[in-house]
Amino acid sequence: LLEAKGEGSWWTPQKYDPSFKGPIYDRSCTDIICCILLVLAILGYIVVGCIAWAHGDPRKIIHPTNSQGEFCGQPGTSNEKKPFLFYFNIVKCASPLVLLEFQCPTTQICVSKCPDRYLTYRAAKKGSKEELEYYTQFCVPGFNNLHMSPVDVVKNKECPAMLTPSKPLAHRCLPAISTQKGVVMVGNVTSFSDEQGLKKNVTELVEGTKKVNVVLEARQVAVKIFEDYTASWHWIMLGLVLAMVFSLIFVVLLRFLAGVMIWVMIVLVILVLGYGIVHCYLEYAQLRGQSGSEVSLMELGLQPDFRLYLHLKQTWLAFMIILCIVEVIIILLLIFLRKRILIAIALLKEASRAVGHIMMSLLFPLCTFFLVSLCIAYWASTAVYFLSTSSEAIYKVFNESECAFAGQTCTPQTFNTSEITKQCPQARCLFAFYGGETAYHKFLIAFQFYNLFMFFWLANFVIALGQVTLAGAFASYYWAFKKPEDMPAFPLFSSFGRALRYHTGSLAFGSLILAIIQIIRVILEYLDHRLKGTQERLFLLLLTLSLCLPWAFSCRQEQFIKFLNRNAYIMIAIYGTNFCTSARNAFSLLMRNIIRVAVLDKVTDFLLFLGKLLIVGSVGILAFFFFTRRIQPVQDTAPPLNYYWVPIMTVIVGSYLIAHGFFSVYAMCVDTLFLCFLEDLERNDGSTEKPYFMSTNLKKLLKKTNKGQGDA
Repeated sequence: LLEAKGEGSWWTPQKYDPSFKGPIYDRSCTDIICCILLVLAILGYIVVGCIAWAHGDPRKIIHPTNSQGEFCGQPGTSNEKKPFLFYFNIVKCASPLVLLEFQCPTTQICVSKCPDRYLTYRAAKKGSKEELEYYTQFCVPGFNNLHMSPVDVVKNKECPAMLTPSKPLAHRCLPAISTQKGVVMVGNVTSFSDEQGLKKNVTELVEGTKKVNVVLEARQVAVKIFEDYTASWHWIMLGLVLAMVFSLIFVVLLRFLAGVMIWVMIVLVILVLGYGIVHCYLEYAQLRGQSGSEVSLMELGLQPDFRLYLHLKQTWLAFMIILCIVEVIIILLLIFLRKRILIAIALLKEASRAVGHIMMSLLFPLCTFFLVSLCIAYWASTAVYFLSTSSEAIYKVFNESECAFAGQTCTPQTFNTSEITKQCPQARCLFAFYGGETAYHKFLIAFQFYNLFMFFWLANFVIALGQVTLAGAFASYYWAFKKPEDMPAFPLFSSFGRALRYHTGSLAFGSLILAIIQIIRVILEYLDHRLKGTQERLFLLLLTLSLCLPWAFSCRQEQFIKFLNRNAYIMIAIYGTNFCTSARNAFSLLMRNIIRVAVLDKVTDFLLFLGKLLIVGSVGILAFFFFTRRIQPVQDTAPPLNYYWVPIMTVIVGSYLIAHGFFSVYAMCVDTLFLCFLEDLERNDGSTEKPYFMSTNLKKLLKKTNKGQGDA
């Protein structure tokens, strides 16, 4: 029935063959170079993941560790009886690095208890023996250099400069913050004296504590959320099942009542606008003659209280004029575009029939969701391992006199027995910074960006694979002369196999373009964060303009690329051409039928938006009344929760994803059938050699017939 012309670029309908059972695909592999690049990139991604897993330890992000990487309170270690982490200088935790690396840039040790008083090392050394013993338990393990001056001890980071009253929170010693009559206090004081005897405000301690609390409070909230999920998971599943049932009912209604539903919505829009016009006129007439209503908008100017504008006649007159213009535009569009709206309704009905013949397509989004979840899990686990390695403490050799080893990296545990101490007896191995000096650490930020880039590429590839699979299945429905007799036995699985076998490179090409746009946006945001508040922001501004200027006439460039990719994937599924050819042909075909495209797009979007709104709104309202115990018959059935919004938001988000999954299949079906319909109109004329493949309803609507063959 369909014969490939040229290099498999177009289908040319031939004389109808009653024995034909499906379209003939004369295909070859497309965009092989991109396929090879994708395979190499995935292999590199696996290597990067292995490197991260070999170097990282995610427990460092969750559990407290000292500057030597040892876990506090871990059984069988020297810190078994020291479960709390103590920061030498909590003020340094106000650095943004805390949020980026989950680590404070200050020396940290494990202690048996948190300090409960203000005390400096200088005061402790001049004070009683008990105070000095109390203070030294917060120094580095093995500290016994009591003969050294306080300045040298603090400079060598062997002891903290001062202690502040603290309380344990998630096994970390944080300043004991309290408020009295709106005044922030730490240990019942509002200021303290530092090592140099200077008075400082406790707000400096509070700023450092806030950044640490971001991580700790998130952990506590996560525990409560987990408890809520444990108590309500079965009710959440019930809500998601309801969302699935409602989505299926809406799809069934679309098949039988698509025309009625669309016209009802159009009439409702006209009636709502008409009511708005009448209401504006009544308000305008009521204000006529009232004092102060004659003031013009220009005379009133900009006011913070917008209710003042509602007391002006000119405001309601402007509203009435705007609504009248919109009403007239909609009515004129309905008059002049009525035939195209009828075509859109007919295509929606045809899409419902196609979905009905390929019911497995409604479950296919689950496969896409599973593959995307795998991409997210791999990316997240790799990112966590990278973050844990960035918090490693680096130690260097320090010596007051000349030493050949000064500045070199050292290990505190083995430093005293190394050759360095023999040649430089006064050398010390002291904490320098967090990070690393190996080749791995130098390229750590590059690994992170590569991890993110591959996530974008693979996620977009999985989505593209799902779109091509659905497009191929629905195209086989349209191009079957007798529906559904001439369709393949398993159209969805056949389309999936064709997409992987022949068009992996084309899918990789399209998803690569989208991933590049997304990673550029992330890089610009990262540079903006790093250069924030510096003079280099001018350079960032110039860089942004140079990168974004080519897209200045398209404010939604990413959405445009997605739209172009989507239609290119449909052409790939139909004709088996490479990505560039498919994108060019799809774009050219749509531009030749721009009015039909606009009408169908808006009608379909509005209908699907209404369906999502109805499903999410109805299930969300039921979940709200149930989990807040406002439904009397089942009031005692609802589980006790820490945050009742956790299951409610989960049900709402899950309902949206389910509805989006159902309607994305429906939208893909409409788009595929629409492109097939346009191709059918342009390439066929209803003759014996070139019969139309559109449904009987579409042929009647367009007054088209197949001569000498009858209609399918």
